[in-house]
Amino acid sequence: MNFIDAEKDFLNYCIFEKGLSNKTKISYANDLKIYRNYLRKIYSTNPNVKEIKERDIELFLKHQSNMNDKTTTIAHKLTTIKNFHKYLLREKIVKKDVSASIKRPKLKKALPQTLSIVEINKLLDIKLNTPYDYRNKAMLELIYATGLRVSELVNMTINNIDFTNCLIRIVGKGSKERIIPLGEYAMYYLNLYMEQRHFLLKSINDESLFLNNHGRGITRQGFFKILKTILHEKELNEEVSPHTLRHSFATHLLNSGADLRSIQEMLGHSNISTTRIYTHKNDEKITSDYIKYHPRESK
Repeated sequence: MNFIDAEKDFLNYCIFEKGLSNKTKISYANDLKIYRNYLRKIYSTNPNVKEIKERDIELFLKHQSNMNDKTTTIAHKLTTIKNFHKYLLREKIVKKDVSASIKRPKLKKALPQTLSIVEINKLLDIKLNTPYDYRNKAMLELIYATGLRVSELVNMTINNIDFTNCLIRIVGKGSKERIIPLGEYAMYYLNLYMEQRHFLLKSINDESLFLNNHGRGITRQGFFKILKTILHEKELNEEVSPHTLRHSFATHLLNSGADLRSIQEMLGHSNISTTRIYTHKNDEKITSDYIKYHPRESK
């Protein structure tokens, strides 16, 4: 079977049998296109999947590394390739999975970037004059108070908020639902924004919580632009991303003595090992403080 036909069958299998999202299918398709184009250079034609060798995959990964692909990008491509070849064996298109013995590259976990509490307070110090100021203040207070992903923030509707019990209901990755408590500050500024929201509303049927200047739900790009503008005004690091606020939320909770399991639940991590990266950040701070403040360590 030629590669293109096998690729189409595999992508249909991902959607209709495995039930993977269209986003995952597009990601797989992009990886396989790059892989196919590389193989085409080797075989000078559209390759037959039965001809692909383990060495071809190894050379492909080396080629991607030489093209300055990040380790995480190469690991992602290898995952796609492994799933593809596993499918070929499962369907008895090939007699051997040539990707089986290829090991994934070791990923170095980078510690998340965070803002200090002083920097957070500076970022959140927004003068409230226009409805947009109230909206921006409420968004930033909410994302820092809850550790929401930016996609979760912009997809929120009025119905996601329990104003009586000070809770929000979020449907996160993998359609997993979680309930997060809202603190005093976030709740206060959210209520203030709700008093201003009608000035931004163009359609009475729009239940999006945060609205843009067209009266529609704000987008990820819209929030990112707003954040960059405020960072610039406050003379803070403009490389800070919405995810930095999520990392800051988790790190500040941990530093204040919060339980790791509680932070895991609030962040919506399915595996606690993902949350443990914040303990490394905490350990790094402890080591730094020890060297800086211990009388036998300070120079």
